[in-house]
Amino acid sequence: MDVIALSVFSSRIEAVCEEMGAVLQRVAFSPNIKDRLDYSCAVFDTDGELCAQAAHIPVHLGSMAYAARDIVSQHEWSAGDMLVLNDPYLGGTHLPDITLIAPVFIHNQLLGFVANRAHHADIGAASPGSMPVSSTLSEEGLIIPPTYLLKNNVIEELVMVNLLSALKNPQQSLGDFSAQISANRRGILRLQELINEQGIKEYQQALIALNNYAASLAKSVTADIPMGEYYFSDVMDDDGQGTTNIKICATIRVSKSKINVDFSGTAAQVKGNINCPLSVAAAAVYYVFRCLMPNNTPACAGSFRHISLSAPSGSLLNAQRPAAVAAGNVETSMRIVDVIIGALAKAIPQKLPAASHGSMNNLAMGSEKNNNNNAWDYYETIGGGMGANSLYNGLSGVQTHMTNTLNTPVEVLEMNYPIRVNEYALRKNSAGKGEFNGGEGLVRSFTLLKDTHVTLLTERRSHAPWGINADDAKVGENIINGETCPPKFSKQLKAGACLTIKTPGGGGYSN
Repeated sequence: MDVIALSVFSSRIEAVCEEMGAVLQRVAFSPNIKDRLDYSCAVFDTDGELCAQAAHIPVHLGSMAYAARDIVSQHEWSAGDMLVLNDPYLGGTHLPDITLIAPVFIHNQLLGFVANRAHHADIGAASPGSMPVSSTLSEEGLIIPPTYLLKNNVIEELVMVNLLSALKNPQQSLGDFSAQISANRRGILRLQELINEQGIKEYQQALIALNNYAASLAKSVTADIPMGEYYFSDVMDDDGQGTTNIKICATIRVSKSKINVDFSGTAAQVKGNINCPLSVAAAAVYYVFRCLMPNNTPACAGSFRHISLSAPSGSLLNAQRPAAVAAGNVETSMRIVDVIIGALAKAIPQKLPAASHGSMNNLAMGSEKNNNNNAWDYYETIGGGMGANSLYNGLSGVQTHMTNTLNTPVEVLEMNYPIRVNEYALRKNSAGKGEFNGGEGLVRSFTLLKDTHVTLLTERRSHAPWGINADDAKVGENIINGETCPPKFSKQLKAGACLTIKTPGGGGYSN
């Protein structure tokens, strides 16, 4: 293909993912999906290799790219099928992230798959928001192994009934499942249109060309990194079950043709829920290297063809069933990014930033179902400060790295939940100072208008986001009724309680 035709093809297949996302957002019922945009969409080839993805959630898409090959190879597919799953040890990340995968057929020939992954604020965990301070996977909610949700384009009623019966607000959940089904149906339609227009053989050849082009652009990153070994380590604050200062180590080996990331030396899996499957570690690794690639690099499997990774089985980053993983996807993934950046900064310091706030600052709240009304579940990730780099100050009050969601607007929060927002502001003097300053964190303060169960899964409350030749940022704080509470916290609070979350800033940078 000539470069213009290849560029047009890349944009068109990416547009399929973008349109899937638009459908998912507009049809979904829950604020977490329709307002915060906590979802991702992608297209895969017949082998489960990534063809395209929209610019949605890095931790969703990188993990799907890593796991899809195994998922699609283990099932028989027919037109009208749709598979649902959330099992972290069978292709998922953590239980709230529910994935729907559908095959794309033309004239009875399988030509690829479309998939979307969306975060459900209720997945049946005991604590509202389904992000508990857990110690086993079974405590985290409903575990869905890969299961056909649709056959012959018809919903499997027993499967859907079983899913909804485990959830506290089935009408809202049904709306979100329906949105995910609709998104995949739109993706199938648009991909079929693209393939029919181009021709099957030409489409398959275009995918090969796209991956080869992406691989050639990605290799330019390798060429810019001096050959050698680069090591860095950092720690997680705690696991919520009494273990603290949990180490993550990475050795990056760079040769002429490939990059290997070895997580040997990382702590063993822990009792708490900061463990993660290897697919989440892969997502963090892919994300960092993708940020180093040229902006026009296609988001496909070829981009990562020269990158490999490994982590010891049973370690924090390659946990084995039944290890709890609810916070691994959201908190540990952020620390993996810090570790990869820290290692690469030893090789190409001018191209890497200081540590950002390093936590998604997860807040889950809600109530149990009673005789008078349905339960409510609210989930939020809260931004912080971005790390400075060799050219610019870090941004303030933003989501960074492995998340790409919006905040829940104050009006949406107060309209849907018994919560009053007291303060939403930048956290002054929380950034690391240097030649270039890090970004400031956020302050988000709530008054609970009814008795509410609150869960916090946060990090960087003990170990500050580091600067590069400059000051570290200020650690975060969680405060309830004027008293500091732990990074991982879960408790029923009375109406009138005041919850304040102060997120970390970003580290400073000096050349």
